[in-house]
Amino acid sequence: MNYQQFHSTDISGYNFLVTGGAGFIGSNIVEYLVQYNAGHIRVLDNFSTGSLENLAGFSHLPNFELMKGDIRDPETCRKVMEGVDYLSHQAALGSVPRSINDPVTTNEVNIGGFLNILMAARDAGVRRMVYAASSSTYGDHPALPKVEQVIGKPLSPYAVTKYVNELYADVCSALYGFHTIGLRYFNVFGPRQNPAGPYAAVIPLFIEAALKNVSPVINGDGTTSRDFTFVENAVQANIRALFATELAQHEVLNIAVGEATTLNELWEHICAILDAELLPVYKNERKGDVKHSLADISKARQMIGYQPAIKVRKGLEIATSWYKNSCHQPVSSK
Repeated sequence: MNYQQFHSTDISGYNFLVTGGAGFIGSNIVEYLVQYNAGHIRVLDNFSTGSLENLAGFSHLPNFELMKGDIRDPETCRKVMEGVDYLSHQAALGSVPRSINDPVTTNEVNIGGFLNILMAARDAGVRRMVYAASSSTYGDHPALPKVEQVIGKPLSPYAVTKYVNELYADVCSALYGFHTIGLRYFNVFGPRQNPAGPYAAVIPLFIEAALKNVSPVINGDGTTSRDFTFVENAVQANIRALFATELAQHEVLNIAVGEATTLNELWEHICAILDAELLPVYKNERKGDVKHSLADISKARQMIGYQPAIKVRKGLEIATSWYKNSCHQPVSSK
């Protein structure tokens, strides 16, 4: 991908750690670091959801290092911090349905693992830690657009874990002076997002359905809306946040586009891109899902200069092309 629109910092003299770097967002961050010649790039992943395929284009590089390990192990977290200047913490167990089915493991990874990483980064003297927060933190608060300082009650174990991350980061800032930035992602999509498995996100599932010429399943009546955010925008936010010069406390920023798209509209966009004519199958809404989500991104604009460059339709075109031409292309139905 082309990151020229926001790249301005010489990163060749710095060492980076990307936890969950074999995953969807993490591997896209790694791609940026490779493209702009980071001094050293270390990836930590346990491959529970990540894939070696996502790192295939980088593994041969002399400045790339892959460490297989689990953030639930404090010693692994301490070891992986050695020599690190900047940390992008993407490792987590995502998915609201997964957390409902297995809240214990979600808690162990997303809270216990997060705290291990946070303390290890503090102790190692990492210059800046940016971590993946979530729009699920807004819970049942009905106001739109979502602003960082106003949240409701969490609606899933996953949402609870991501909110606890913010609480720990805030306490760490107040007690120890280790200031971090949490990025509340709003439904990130794009290349390397896996369409397989029971907890796949809606956009890769929709694209897979269109490529297979089968009707997708929509939970609810299709009027559920989301602020779908192309992954290049999330990468931009991570890099800008890592190098934000003035930070006097822990901060949380919405990372989105600032535009709402319903599931029905999303499917219409994908059908138009792939020249498909299929009607979706509607089923019951999922437990723990928020009905509508739309971000106010003015704080991210002000604090880190975030400016989403790719809107939903363009992002869908890029993602669809990737799924069609990559090894992740779904097998056509017979």
